[in-house]
Amino acid sequence: MSLYLAPATAAAAAAVATAAVATFPRRLVLPPSIDIRRHHPELRETMSPPPPLPPPLLGGSSRRMPAGAKHKAVVVLGATGTGKTRLAVDLALRFGGEVINSDKIQLYAGLDVATNKAGAEERAGVPHHLLGVVPRPDAEFTPADFRREARRAADAVTARGRVPVVAGGSNSYVEALVGDREFGERYECCFLWVDVQLPVLHGFVGRRVDDMLRRGLLEEVAAAFDRQRMDYSRGIWRAIGVPELDAYLRCGGEEGERERLLGIAVEEIKSNTRRLSCRQRGKIQRLARLWAPRVARVDATDAFRLRGAAADQAWDRLVAAPCADAVRAFLLHDHRHLAAVQNFNVFAPPAAAAAVV
Repeated sequence: MSLYLAPATAAAAAAVATAAVATFPRRLVLPPSIDIRRHHPELRETMSPPPPLPPPLLGGSSRRMPAGAKHKAVVVLGATGTGKTRLAVDLALRFGGEVINSDKIQLYAGLDVATNKAGAEERAGVPHHLLGVVPRPDAEFTPADFRREARRAADAVTARGRVPVVAGGSNSYVEALVGDREFGERYECCFLWVDVQLPVLHGFVGRRVDDMLRRGLLEEVAAAFDRQRMDYSRGIWRAIGVPELDAYLRCGGEEGERERLLGIAVEEIKSNTRRLSCRQRGKIQRLARLWAPRVARVDATDAFRLRGAAADQAWDRLVAAPCADAVRAFLLHDHRHLAAVQNFNVFAPPAAAAAVV
């Protein structure tokens, strides 16, 4: 999941890298009123077929749908840093799924560290759609664009007999897709909300920013820095970690002053990430009420309090296992699947999870 600011923040950054894993279907047949090529003229060149996977666990491409039945889709919700991608990959591996990215910043090619795209090891061979597929860094990709392309990606996934798993931090994109009449006529959704109490989550995302710096965030943004660029409210330039470094990269003064500005930038990155997690959690609470009782909340806080092997074991026990139980029941048409998730309580989250800004 990426870190991003709402369109009015300032920033700097991003050499456009090559695209990602499984992407849009190879041919785009668009409504007459929309021409995605006008906004993304190079998009065709970024398309590639998905890599092969083992057969899905619950049926295959030859499976026939009963008359009037809907396809199944899983939607993973959560604030930034809560492990949405990890859970989506866990579920895709268990149930023969493919992940559809719903993070508006990770749609863009380039700035892989700043946007926190999942690497090959994290993807574990699972095809990921709509990840790094927009080659123009300043292009606009609206919720309507996402709704159309995510619906097509889901159709391609189900045509292979697999399960679409939608995951990403842009809840406006998810809402646009789920609220779409055509999507609703074809798909029944199971919503899994991975929640972490905010004080614990904020400590984790602070450490993650430090890790991103160790992985080359500063060098990545510096390589894409353009002194002529003043508008960072569009496209990939909104990614948290880009606007905050602008003053540091423009500074030509003494080393001490540069170090001071870098320290300020790092604290701003962490603060803006915390603010983002609060906003996202508030939006998810609203969506959970809107989509009740189909949303199951699983509390991953204890897994985030631990480190190393103990954290992995807690994740498997507290998050992956109950969510797998819920998805298995959902796919087998057992409508009691929500009860399979522990700590299901979307209307009364823990008091300790109150917003911390």
